[in-house]
Amino acid sequence: MSRYDQDDFYPPYISVAERRARAAQAVKALRKKNPAINPVVVSGRKLAETWWGEAWNRNLGRYADFANRIGRGRSYVRHGAVLDLSIQAGSVNALVQGSRAKPYQVVVDIDPMDDQSWESLTQACQGLIPSLPDLIDGRFPKALATLFQEQGGLFPTPAEIHLECSCPDWASLCKHVSAVLYGVGTRLDENPLLFFQLRQVAVDDLISQAVQEKTETLLQKARQKSERVLDTNTENLNTLFGIDLKDEPD
Repeated sequence: MSRYDQDDFYPPYISVAERRARAAQAVKALRKKNPAINPVVVSGRKLAETWWGEAWNRNLGRYADFANRIGRGRSYVRHGAVLDLSIQAGSVNALVQGSRAKPYQVVVDIDPMDDQSWESLTQACQGLIPSLPDLIDGRFPKALATLFQEQGGLFPTPAEIHLECSCPDWASLCKHVSAVLYGVGTRLDENPLLFFQLRQVAVDDLISQAVQEKTETLLQKARQKSERVLDTNTENLNTLFGIDLKDEPD
């Protein structure tokens, strides 16, 4: 046998109720040391409800690298095993309750988007996303949503995702890491802007051009309206006083 005990690979069966009770007890204990601990809580039947959360989860299942093992974390995240999860620029740090008393530490590092891909996306978004609330709520054309999820789009590829867990599982994508990856989708339901922080891009870049174009359009319409009003007033004055204001001598 290896340096790990057999129970590390074949842990005893634990019921769903007991898993939830253990997770709740672990959160309570951790909060005594760190009141800011932020567990992942799945309240509905779905792991994610918003466009961003669902898109994140769909992206994970698209890749053959993840497809065979990613589902192992679903039950963990549903049962409250992700005791803490925080998202920073390019990194996710989490604690996951496994079969042992001490939670496992999980770190997921994600490469930043390259400048060329980001510039292409911002160009594609010109005039299509009128406001930040629209972007956050997933209210944009279907073609743009497809573009976001394509290779080289907003969502990371497996090669851009680097996984680490303190558990003895030899596979990099263990069930604890899987639970954290799904936990990210749940967290994006709460705050979609965390996605852009994770990918290290400025969300304003996707809407600033659209807002600028909309402003210029409104200003142009206002100028055209003013010109029409001025032309109409000039014609009325010409008729009323019998003078030609357009050809007034110097």
